[in-house]
Amino acid sequence: MPLFITYASYSVEGKKGLIAKPEDRSKVIGALIEKSGGKMLAFYMTAGANDVVVVSEAPDGDNVAALSLAVGASGTLSKIETVRAWTGADFVAVTKQAGGIASAFTPPGR
Repeated sequence: MPLFITYASYSVEGKKGLIAKPEDRSKVIGALIEKSGGKMLAFYMTAGANDVVVVSEAPDGDNVAALSLAVGASGTLSKIETVRAWTGADFVAVTKQAGGIASAFTPPGR
Protein backbone atom coordinates (compact mmCIF):
# COMPACT_ATOMS: atom_id res chain seq x y z
CA MET A 1 0.00 0.00 0.00
CA PRO A 2 1.19 3.56 -0.63
CA LEU A 3 2.82 5.36 2.28
CA PHE A 4 1.61 8.78 3.49
CA ILE A 5 2.91 11.30 6.01
CA THR A 6 0.36 13.65 7.55
CA TYR A 7 1.21 16.85 9.41
CA ALA A 8 -1.50 18.50 11.50
CA SER A 9 -1.90 21.43 13.88
CA TYR A 10 -4.60 21.80 16.49
CA SER A 11 -6.93 24.79 16.43
CA VAL A 12 -7.57 26.77 19.61
CA GLU A 13 -10.69 24.62 20.10
CA GLY A 14 -8.63 21.43 19.70
CA LYS A 15 -5.99 22.59 22.18
CA LYS A 16 -8.69 23.46 24.72
CA GLY A 17 -10.11 19.96 24.26
CA LEU A 18 -6.72 18.35 24.87
CA ILE A 19 -6.23 20.37 28.04
CA ALA A 20 -9.77 19.69 29.31
CA LYS A 21 -9.45 15.94 28.68
CA PRO A 22 -5.82 14.82 28.36
CA GLU A 23 -5.63 11.56 26.43
CA ASP A 24 -3.52 9.57 24.00
CA ARG A 25 -5.09 10.47 20.64
CA SER A 26 -3.10 7.82 18.76
CA LYS A 27 -5.73 5.14 19.44
CA VAL A 28 -8.54 7.31 18.06
CA ILE A 29 -6.54 8.27 14.96
CA GLY A 30 -5.35 4.70 14.37
CA ALA A 31 -8.94 3.39 14.50
CA LEU A 32 -10.06 6.11 12.08
CA ILE A 33 -7.31 5.25 9.61
CA GLU A 34 -8.31 1.57 9.80
CA LYS A 35 -11.95 2.51 9.19
CA SER A 36 -10.86 4.25 5.99
CA GLY A 37 -9.03 1.10 4.83
CA GLY A 38 -5.53 2.04 5.93
CA LYS A 39 -3.07 1.28 8.70
CA MET A 40 -1.29 3.68 11.04
CA LEU A 41 2.45 2.99 11.24
CA ALA A 42 3.49 5.83 13.58
CA PHE A 43 1.93 8.71 15.53
CA TYR A 44 3.91 11.53 17.13
CA MET A 45 3.05 14.69 18.99
CA THR A 46 5.63 17.30 17.96
CA ALA A 47 6.83 20.77 18.81
CA GLY A 48 7.32 23.33 16.07
CA ALA A 49 5.32 24.09 12.95
CA ASN A 50 3.06 21.05 13.48
CA ASP A 51 1.48 19.47 16.55
CA VAL A 52 1.05 15.98 15.09
CA VAL A 53 2.86 13.76 12.58
CA VAL A 54 1.23 10.52 11.41
CA VAL A 55 2.79 7.93 9.14
CA SER A 56 0.25 5.61 7.54
CA GLU A 57 -0.46 3.27 4.67
CA ALA A 58 -3.64 3.62 2.64
CA PRO A 59 -5.00 1.99 -0.53
CA ASP A 60 -4.83 5.32 -2.40
CA GLY A 61 -4.93 9.09 -2.05
CA ASP A 62 -8.74 9.14 -2.12
CA ASN A 63 -8.85 7.37 1.25
CA VAL A 64 -6.44 9.89 2.72
CA ALA A 65 -8.32 12.88 1.29
CA ALA A 66 -11.63 11.58 2.69
CA LEU A 67 -10.06 11.07 6.09
CA SER A 68 -8.60 14.59 6.08
CA LEU A 69 -11.99 16.06 5.16
CA ALA A 70 -13.78 14.12 7.90
CA VAL A 71 -11.29 15.11 10.61
CA GLY A 72 -10.94 18.68 9.31
CA ALA A 73 -14.71 19.18 9.46
CA SER A 74 -14.59 18.74 13.25
CA GLY A 75 -12.95 22.16 13.63
CA THR A 76 -10.34 20.82 16.07
CA LEU A 77 -7.49 21.11 13.59
CA SER A 78 -6.31 24.34 12.01
CA LYS A 79 -4.13 22.67 9.38
CA ILE A 80 -3.80 19.22 7.82
CA GLU A 81 -1.23 18.43 5.15
CA THR A 82 -0.64 14.95 3.75
CA VAL A 83 2.16 13.98 1.41
CA ARG A 84 2.82 10.73 -0.42
CA ALA A 85 6.12 9.09 0.56
CA TRP A 86 8.27 6.44 -1.12
CA THR A 87 11.17 4.42 0.17
CA GLY A 88 14.43 5.06 -1.64
CA ALA A 89 14.14 1.69 -3.37
CA ASP A 90 10.54 2.30 -4.44
CA PHE A 91 11.39 5.75 -5.81
CA VAL A 92 13.74 4.21 -8.38
CA ALA A 93 10.67 3.19 -10.41
CA VAL A 94 9.43 6.80 -10.30
CA THR A 95 12.75 8.14 -11.57
CA LYS A 96 12.80 5.55 -14.36
CA GLN A 97 9.32 6.64 -15.40
CA ALA A 98 10.43 10.29 -15.33
CA GLY A 99 13.38 9.41 -17.56
CA GLY A 100 11.00 7.87 -20.07
CA ILE A 101 8.86 10.99 -20.36
CA ALA A 102 11.45 13.76 -19.83
CA SER A 103 12.20 14.09 -23.55
CA ALA A 104 8.54 14.93 -24.22
CA PHE A 105 8.74 18.07 -22.04
CA THR A 106 9.54 21.40 -23.65
CA PRO A 107 10.71 23.95 -21.08
CA PRO A 108 9.14 27.44 -21.26
CA GLY A 109 10.89 29.76 -23.69
CA ARG A 110 12.41 27.03 -25.83
